[in-house]
Amino acid sequence: MSGTESVMFWVLAPIMVLAALGLLFARKAVHAALGVAVVMVSLGVIYLVQDADFLGVIQVFVYTGAVMMLFLFVLMLVGVDSADSLVETIAGQRWVGILLALGLAVLLITAIGAVTFASPVGLAEANTDGNVVGIADKIFTQYVWAFEITSALLITAAMGAMVLAHRERVSAKVTQRDLSEQRFREGRLPTGLPAPGVFARHNAVDTPALLPDGTPSDLSVSRVLRARRQVRPIEEYEGAIARIEDDVEQGGRR
Repeated sequence: MSGTESVMFWVLAPIMVLAALGLLFARKAVHAALGVAVVMVSLGVIYLVQDADFLGVIQVFVYTGAVMMLFLFVLMLVGVDSADSLVETIAGQRWVGILLALGLAVLLITAIGAVTFASPVGLAEANTDGNVVGIADKIFTQYVWAFEITSALLITAAMGAMVLAHRERVSAKVTQRDLSEQRFREGRLPTGLPAPGVFARHNAVDTPALLPDGTPSDLSVSRVLRARRQVRPIEEYEGAIARIEDDVEQGGRR
């Protein structure tokens, strides 16, 4: 490798390793997804340094710009309850995962240790008309069948995941009207849950609503924030209530 390639590798490789470890040990799914994004961006930069312009740009645009951002948007919109990650759905799956990870590590170390690197040959000829043209020529001529079979395999895997994840509905879908009627029949919260920030000066989701008597409403706090222990304590609002009442009285006098 040239001097620039060596410098970029030794700078980005530790960052990629730390980001990968963050993916494994991060407690929040968003932080884990950001770690994967760092790994993918760094890998794209390494591709660009290796004169693989097409692979580097696609690595950043497709995987980091599209796939990872899609993951982040889904996590932010749906929300993840950290309490769910503590439930082991399959008995012994963690020990099996650890054993498989150790076996894979031994296999990779053994395989990488036996690799010999020769001087690259033919890179200039392959990129004579440009890196994109060279890759397109290989994909759609010499490796066209492998490319098509791989794409068919990915589509089949996506369809299989959809079929396996699909669950038949055994009962009618509960509509908003049904939920509203059920609340009225039970006499429980006929008006629905209070929204965060009602009668308050802050509209953040971690700020509970204030009831007419000035006390915070526990019903307005998301269960996700409770599981993550990100709810602000009630003591922070005791002083704020007094200031709000004082401002209201001052405004009324004016």
